[in-house]
Amino acid sequence: MLETTIAEIGPPDPVAMTAARDLQARLTKPAGSLGALEELSVRLAGLAGVCPPPLPEPAAVAIFAGDHGVHAQRVTPWPQEVTAQMIGNFLAGGAVVNAFARQAGASVTVVDVGVAAPLPFPAADATSADATSADATSADAAPADSAPGPTGTTVAPPRVLDANVRRGTRDMTVTAALTRDETRAAVETGIRVAGELIDAGAGVLLTGDMGIANTTPAAALVAAFTGVDPEAATGRGTGVDDETYRRKVGVVRTALQRHRPDPADPLGVLAAVGGLEHAALAGLLLGAAARRVPVLLDGVIAVSAALAAAALAPDAVGAMVAGHRSAEPGATVALRHLGLDPLVDLGLRLGEGTGALLALPVVTGAVRVLHEVATFDAAGVSEK
Repeated sequence: MLETTIAEIGPPDPVAMTAARDLQARLTKPAGSLGALEELSVRLAGLAGVCPPPLPEPAAVAIFAGDHGVHAQRVTPWPQEVTAQMIGNFLAGGAVVNAFARQAGASVTVVDVGVAAPLPFPAADATSADATSADATSADAAPADSAPGPTGTTVAPPRVLDANVRRGTRDMTVTAALTRDETRAAVETGIRVAGELIDAGAGVLLTGDMGIANTTPAAALVAAFTGVDPEAATGRGTGVDDETYRRKVGVVRTALQRHRPDPADPLGVLAAVGGLEHAALAGLLLGAAARRVPVLLDGVIAVSAALAAAALAPDAVGAMVAGHRSAEPGATVALRHLGLDPLVDLGLRLGEGTGALLALPVVTGAVRVLHEVATFDAAGVSEK
């Protein structure tokens, strides 16, 4: 599946991009007056291969959840049990991502790709036909009521899919976090989820993540793929104190020195120092790129996964839109490496998909301009 998906990823369509630039120049506004939105609309036209590109709706958030053996190195004060507990909160509609998703009319799908503890509520098998149905949500989790979509449609309540590859990664300071087979399985899970969401009608995917201690492997991935020093890639995650931060930087440095991951071997890098949610997010990005559907990246977990996806298929970057700039320093390093400019910068560091959701109206607006704004000729407005 992985090799087939990579083979289907192609470069942007230059004809559609030229058409979008020409259309932007004829719209009733000064040339360049919409700033970054104009080039974003051009990029999305190139991805879709048509001008104007389809409106990026409906939106689907995919939250990949996993736990991490490196938690044993005391890189965070939060207990590992919080990962599974937060999944229950997602399903009950009580998390920040749920509030933002209701505002945006986006669906929320949680994928257990590597949670350490078995979830205390039923989940649909991500490989089954039922994986795209709304009744994959746990009744015991008291899901929130359905929310209206942006065009008056009804968005299904949050749901959880069971795609657990293993019960958390190994401690990357001791051994490789994952085997290559486990890494591939997680990547291919992300590819399948992307396909299921797109087949169910999603016009844009948004990345989400949940995993206590997952900013530590994210920092290791950023350092491995970009070559920066671990300190430049490592942030404070959930707001750790100075002592924990210094230990966290040391843990990342130790893992990289132990494994010497080669960025020319992306699966090997993910296996050595990554997480199951990072690998699955990389797969989601590849799956969307193969289908030429845009993906809004959230924070440092998503952009560290994007580095792996770009290393596997450089043209996959054409499907990526940087939703926001995370407060985690590794996010800025990764975005620079990918050549992506974030749409908003609000100092966020929550994860879950929250920053991507806040950026969604910006992306929709960029495309809507090409659909709805009149040209000078059509409006009878004199040009400069």
